[in-house]
Amino acid sequence: MNLQDFEIQYRETMAETLNELQTAVLLLAQVQQKISTIGSSVQSLSESVEEFIAEQKAE
Repeated sequence: MNLQDFEIQYRETMAETLNELQTAVLLLAQVQQKISTIGSSVQSLSESVEEFIAEQKAE
């Protein structure tokens, strides 16, 4: 392998690796958003259940 081939291979591999890293970062952002959404849903459900339990106890 000569220097030119090595440089081409290096640049192609680096570009591919950076694209994969960018994809991973975007996926991480989506996962963080999904976790936040699920957390809000769980909190809302918990509040509803707590209200129902309180109402049942008051009767």
